[in-house]
Amino acid sequence: MRPSIHLALYCLGLAKAETQVTPTERQCLLDHARGSKLAAEIGVWHGVTTSAVRKVMDASGTLYAIDPYPVGRMGFSIQRLIASRELQKSRGAEVQFVRLIGVEAAERFLDDGLSNFNFVFIDGDHSFEGLKGDWECWSRLVQVGGCIALHDSQSSASRDIETAGSVQFTKQVILKDASFEVVSQAETLTVLRRKSLPHT
Repeated sequence: MRPSIHLALYCLGLAKAETQVTPTERQCLLDHARGSKLAAEIGVWHGVTTSAVRKVMDASGTLYAIDPYPVGRMGFSIQRLIASRELQKSRGAEVQFVRLIGVEAAERFLDDGLSNFNFVFIDGDHSFEGLKGDWECWSRLVQVGGCIALHDSQSSASRDIETAGSVQFTKQVILKDASFEVVSQAETLTVLRRKSLPHT
């Protein structure tokens, strides 16, 4: 369906906001995001997961919704508009949109000295190099005890994605990172907790 048609149907209440995260994966994310004061989601799309995560965070917290949202043919981002409307339906932690790719946003936070995230959900570029860039930047921003969740990081019973770059990078690099431990897996989702700071 064309984005413009989907937007029209959405505004009329005849179509829902879209998400690639399954209900099982979303519940796993919420279990680990609960009570967080500082969180980020890389790859927001229509804001379905963003809206759910803000509800379970500490009400005084901040959730950074990171997505470049390129401007489309209509002169604006349809996906950004839908995400904004979805967030208007929910209450909870403050949500701040950051219209950058994941690596650029992480570099900005590092420059600002913001490196105490409780929860980060990476669901952006699923190529090998894309996840490599996000992991190398965002894993540095998660505090000890904080969690980082990775979408499309393993195959599930219904989705064989073994050849995906994000799965290969997870297996070859992330699961071997001694600073993190796997605490949950749900369908294509992997959640890791930082157990120590990296050795320098």
